[in-house]
Amino acid sequence: MPDVFDVLSKDHTEVKRMLTELQTGPTKQTGADEDQLLLRKKMTEELIIEESRHEAVEEMYFWPAVREHVPDGDQLADEAIEQEQEGKEVLNSLDKLNASDLEFENLLGKFAEAAREHIAFEENMVWPGLRSALTAEAASEIGTKLSEAKKTAPTRPHPHTPPSPGALKTTGPAAAMADKARDAMTGRGGD
Repeated sequence: MPDVFDVLSKDHTEVKRMLTELQTGPTKQTGADEDQLLLRKKMTEELIIEESRHEAVEEMYFWPAVREHVPDGDQLADEAIEQEQEGKEVLNSLDKLNASDLEFENLLGKFAEAAREHIAFEENMVWPGLRSALTAEAASEIGTKLSEAKKTAPTRPHPHTPPSPGALKTTGPAAAMADKARDAMTGRGGD
């Protein structure tokens, strides 16, 4: 079973791949046609779905482990969660726009820069301390929790939901059900 760092690393790699693809793809400003803009919106929806799931499960299981096991864990977790909250605000706004909207590219660029900075902060400032503090068994247990929780995590950013593990474990499944119902009705995230 993959450990916490394997699970998060896979997510980070996928997000960076999506960001690169979106940042190098055709935009309205570079002459993208209607089909390319629809594909761009769909790709952005996939990014938002993956990021929403990722951040929700981190807030439920990863950041509590950082707080418990890492010296200065509270400070590191607070800083990271603040970054994540700002990201949720941007993604929430981005999710409401079409790829043909001028503000779409501005928000996407803002999110891409912040996401890369957040990933670097997490991997370089947080992971080393947690990696040395956890046993292999504990790291594997957290990895399992993250993987399982992603299956029922919200698919949309919820910037107004408190980023506390208790609130997310309580409201997360209901929010996820509502998100998935909305996704099914609109075709968001579908193939």
